[in-house]
Amino acid sequence: MAEDKELMKIIPRINELAHKAKAEGLSELEKVEQGKLRKQYLKRFKENFRSQVEMMKVYNKDGKEVTPKKVRDIQRGKGLRDD
Repeated sequence: MAEDKELMKIIPRINELAHKAKAEGLSELEKVEQGKLRKQYLKRFKENFRSQVEMMKVYNKDGKEVTPKKVRDIQRGKGLRDD
């Protein structure tokens, strides 16, 4: 949850810098800040996405679980599966 709050602070600043870049351009310090914020955002996004994928189970139309083996192994390693 703390990571979500941090993202909620990062996104408005990223947007602010993007609008300023289009309107009048950015100073060198602002360009560096923008790059740093974008990297932080992408890192958090990837971590959250990976976590969501690792938590899911996939079923075919017949109801048989077809979760990829790699994901099942990760889930077992995290104690999310007992099969």
